Amino acid sequence: MPFIDLESNLPASKFSEDFLKKLGSKTAAVLGKPEERMIVVVKPGLPMLLCGTCAPCVILSVSAIGVTDTAEKNKEHSANILPFLIGELGLTEDRIVIRFYALEPHQVGKKGTVMSYL
Repeated sequence: MPFIDLESNLPASKFSEDFLKKLGSKTAAVLGKPEERMIVVVKPGLPMLLCGTCAPCVILSVSAIGVTDTAEKNKEHSANILPFLIGELGLTEDRIVIRFYALEPHQVGKKGTVMSYL
């Protein structure tokens, strides 16, 4: 059950329902996870400073079980997600930062229990 959190100073109008579905689909494919398990949250219109400027930018956080736990995996994920964000949002690569968080099954609760027991 990967969590995809996108924070941006871009306006909400840049993030249609279609964009959310595409982001979920793309990140599911990159991570090798089923689309129906993806959780995508977009927070637009935030006051943000990235690398000394308030120019349009995105911080994408990817939290998942078993697929974001090594530098090698995350380097590959980053290389596959970055072109999608550049293409969809019209940003340059220096205005996009991707953070990866490795989750353990006991850190994700669902249906009154944790993923370890599902």
